[in-house]
Amino acid sequence: MKTLSSEKNFSYREFLYKCVIFAVTLSVIVYFLPREGKFNYQFDINKPWKYGLLQASFDFPIYKPDTEMQKEQDSIMKRYVPYFQLDKSVGESMIAKFRKDYAENLKTIIPHPAYERHIENALKNIYSAGVIASNDLALLDRDSVAKIQVIDRNMSKQEAVSDVFTFKQAYEKLIGADTVRYRKSLLQKCNLNDYITPNLTYDAERSETAKQELFRELSWANGFVMNGQKIIDRGEIVDENTYNILKSLEKEWDKRSETVTEKRLTLLGQLLFVAILVGCFMTYLELFRHDYYSKHRCLALLFIIITVFPVITSLMMEQSLLSIYVVPFAMIPMIIRIFLDSRTAFMAHVITVLLCSVCLRSPHEFILLQTLAGMVGIYSLRELSQRSQLLRSAVLVAFSYAVMYLALDLIHVSEWEQLNTRMYVNFLLNGALLLFTYPLLFILEKLFGFTSNVTLVELSNINNKLMREMSEVAPGTFQHSLQLANLTAAAANRIGADSQLVRTGAMYHDIGKMLNPVFFTENQSGVNPHDQLSYKQSAQIVINHVTDGMKLADKNNLPQVIKDFIRTHHGKGLTKYFYISYKNEHPDEDVDMSVFRYPGPNPFTKEQAILMMADSVEAASRSLPSYTEDSISSLVDKIVDAQVQEGYFKDCPITFRDIETVKTVFKEKLKTMYHTRIQYPELKK
Repeated sequence: MKTLSSEKNFSYREFLYKCVIFAVTLSVIVYFLPREGKFNYQFDINKPWKYGLLQASFDFPIYKPDTEMQKEQDSIMKRYVPYFQLDKSVGESMIAKFRKDYAENLKTIIPHPAYERHIENALKNIYSAGVIASNDLALLDRDSVAKIQVIDRNMSKQEAVSDVFTFKQAYEKLIGADTVRYRKSLLQKCNLNDYITPNLTYDAERSETAKQELFRELSWANGFVMNGQKIIDRGEIVDENTYNILKSLEKEWDKRSETVTEKRLTLLGQLLFVAILVGCFMTYLELFRHDYYSKHRCLALLFIIITVFPVITSLMMEQSLLSIYVVPFAMIPMIIRIFLDSRTAFMAHVITVLLCSVCLRSPHEFILLQTLAGMVGIYSLRELSQRSQLLRSAVLVAFSYAVMYLALDLIHVSEWEQLNTRMYVNFLLNGALLLFTYPLLFILEKLFGFTSNVTLVELSNINNKLMREMSEVAPGTFQHSLQLANLTAAAANRIGADSQLVRTGAMYHDIGKMLNPVFFTENQSGVNPHDQLSYKQSAQIVINHVTDGMKLADKNNLPQVIKDFIRTHHGKGLTKYFYISYKNEHPDEDVDMSVFRYPGPNPFTKEQAILMMADSVEAASRSLPSYTEDSISSLVDKIVDAQVQEGYFKDCPITFRDIETVKTVFKEKLKTMYHTRIQYPELKK
C-alpha cells in the first residue's frame, strides 16, 4: 500500500538527462533521414503498377521521350553552323619564316626561284581557305556539321567544312599541287610541314549561343500535369503515355531535390516531424508510465530501439538493396513487451513506424502492415518462457503480413495475374529474421539489466547448479522453497502479479541458509545448535542468511530482481523468537532492537509482498498442532494482519483487496497441502 506524495520534487539532473535523450534521439534520426527527394519507384511499360495511388504533388511538364527528342535534335543540328576565328597573322608569319629559311638553307636544295614562288602561292591559298586543328575537325564530324562561319575581323562568311584544310591535307597540297612542273621528291626534302599550323580557332561562346538559339525552337514537352492530378493507381497497367509521365515526374523530382532551399525546407520539416513524435512518446511515459520514465535503463532501452530502426530504414532506402518489408519491425513491440508491458510496447512500435514512414514512398501501406504485425507480435508473445513460442509468433507475424498485403492488393487489382507475389518472399524473410529476437534478448538483458521470463524459467529449473547444491546441502530449505514457489505463484496469478517472477524469487530467497544449514529448523534432525548459543548470537546467525544470500547471488550472477527477493523477504522485521525470549529473560533491560532486526528493506513490489506473507505463513503452518479449516484460517489472518499492522507494505503498490485475495489463496492451498487422508483397513486373516 504505497503512499503517493502529492508534490513531486523537481530534479534538474533528471530534467537534463531527459533533454539529452530527446536531443540525441532527434539528432541521430534526422541526420540519417534522406534529405534528397529520391524517386525510387520501379516501373516498366505494360507491367502493373505495384505501389499505391500516385498523385502529382506539384505541376510539371510531360517531357518527350528521349528517342523522339534525339531525332528532333539531330534534325535541328543540321542547321547548326559553329563559329571560327580566322587569324591572318598566322599565315603571314609562316610565309615570312619560309622566305627566311629559303634564303639561308633551302636554296641549296631547290635552287630554281620558281619553286620558291610556287610554295609561297600554295601557302597563301591554304591559309586563305583556313587550316583547322584535328580535334576541332573531330567535333565537327561528331555533330555532322557541314558548314562553318568564318570570322575575319569584322567580316563573316560561311564556308564548307570540306573547303578548309587539315594539317595533312595542307601538306599534301604543298607537295602534290603540280607534280608536272615541280618535282615532288625535291619538295619533300624541304620539310614543308614546318610551315603549316592552324589559323582557324573555335569560338566556343558564339557557337554555344548559336546552338542554344536553335534548341529554343525545340518543344521539350507535349503536355502538362497539374498538382493533385492522378497519375496511376495500384494494379493499373503502365502504358506508353503513363510511362512518359512517370519518367517526366522522375526528372522533375531530381531537379527539385538539387536546390539548397528545398533541402533546408526538408530538414526543417524532418526536425519538426521527429520532434513532435518523440515528444509525444515522452509525454506518454510521463503521464502513464512514470515508473519507466524515472528509470535510466528503461529510457535508454526505449529510445535506442526508437532510434535504431529509423536509421536502418534510412540506410536501406538510400542503398535500395532490399525491400523494407524484410526488416523485422515486429521485434520492437515483442522486446518491449517481454521487458516492460504491452501498452508501452504498442506505443513505442507505433511511434517508430511513423518515424520510419517519413522516408518511404508508400507510407500508408507501410503503416497499416507494420501496425498489424506489431499487434500480432504483442498478442502472440504475452509471456515468453519457451523458444517454441517465439517460432509461433514469427509464423503468425509473417502470416498477418501476407494476409493484410493480399487484402490491400485485391482492392486495387482487376485480375489475379496482377498480384505482386514477390512481396510474400519478403514476408518469409521477415519471419526468419524475427527469430533473432531470442539471442538479442540475452544481449539486452546484459546491457540494461532487465530480466526476461526466459531467464526466470531457466533459473527456476531445479537441475541447475545452485538449486541442486541447495537440495543436497539444505534439503529442508529446498523443500520449503518449492512449497513457497507454488504458494506464491497461485496468489500472484489471482491478483494479476508476475507469477513466474515470484516463483523464481521464492526458490532463491533462502539460498543464504546453505552456508549454515543446521542452524535452521527445517534442516535439523534432533540436534539444535542454538542451544549452545546466546539469543543475540542466534539472532545474528539467522539474520546473516540474508547477507549470505546476497553474497551467493553476486557470486552466481543472479539478476537484480532475484536479489531483491532475498533482501526483502523479511523486510525490516524482527527475529521474534529470539527477541521475545531475550526480552523475557531480561524484563528490566532496555533491549537494542537493531541486534534482532533484519537489514531490509521492506517489500516495494507486489511480488515481494506476496513472498513475505507466504514465507511467514508457510513456516508457521508447520508448527500447527492440528490442521483444521479454522486453525489454518486463523493462522493466515493472524500473520498477514500483523504484517500489515506493522507497516511492512507501506512502500508497496498492493491494495487491501489484493491482500484479502492473497489470504484466501493461502488458506485454500494450505488446506489442500495439509488435508487429512483416510486410514486404509487391514485385511483380516
